[in-house]
Amino acid sequence: MNAHEELDTQGLKCPEPLMLVRNRVREMAPGEVLYVVATDPTTHRDFTHFCRFMGHDLVEAKTDGPTLEYWIRKGGD
Repeated sequence: MNAHEELDTQGLKCPEPLMLVRNRVREMAPGEVLYVVATDPTTHRDFTHFCRFMGHDLVEAKTDGPTLEYWIRKGGD
């Protein structure tokens, strides 16, 4: 999947990845996609709740290896 922005949060622990994602998504236009790479297993829960609460879409998540990948589409403002 193509992304408009990329964010590498590998090696960071909760809550840092979520804070970085929140700040980056805030700067993006509605409909744009953010690709995130992470290593903290709690990011899946955090990003799922973040998207649901803020009206964004967790388009895809690959969580079957040591490196986790997420694609988040910003919802309308």
